[in-house]
Amino acid sequence: MRSKDLAQVALFAAIMVVLGFFPLIQLPGAFAPFTSQTLGVILAGSILGAKRGFLAILLFDALVFIGLPVLSGGRGGLSVIMGPTGGFVIAYPIGALVIGLLTERLWRHYNLPIALAVNFFGGAIVLYAIGVPWMAVAAHLPLHKAIVTSVAFLPGDVVKTVIGSLAALAVRQAYPMIPGPMKKSAARA
Repeated sequence: MRSKDLAQVALFAAIMVVLGFFPLIQLPGAFAPFTSQTLGVILAGSILGAKRGFLAILLFDALVFIGLPVLSGGRGGLSVIMGPTGGFVIAYPIGALVIGLLTERLWRHYNLPIALAVNFFGGAIVLYAIGVPWMAVAAHLPLHKAIVTSVAFLPGDVVKTVIGSLAALAVRQAYPMIPGPMKKSAARA
């Protein structure tokens, strides 16, 4: 991996840490707080692509695992991972990977509707698919109650998806970090 790639991975891990400075919002009856850090997952995958986005968020997760207070509310450590929100934290790198893979695959036609669909899928659906069952087990809830509780987070996830998608499009136009598909003539050279 080139030093430029390593710097981008470290930068986006740092962005995740900075997003943790925003206060968490604990919704009534919810076992997981609303945080801005899923925006970092969206940005990492859609701007860096699959490999670097995954590694950036994996680096962030490593900081959480060793106990640094980098999650919203100054949380970190194995107690958080083993708690109701741990599945979401574990899902972060997977969400970034999915967003990156889909963004790379659709790069030639990447526009706002595609960005919104890709970023919502990876930044919400994938995270919920892993985080909600984990929350149900960790909080000793029936799965349907965990699902119903999580519906309250959808409006915020839509807002983060829009912000992340607009940012990804702006970066794509100004300084694309994901290489576009090679032209046939360049590929032969």
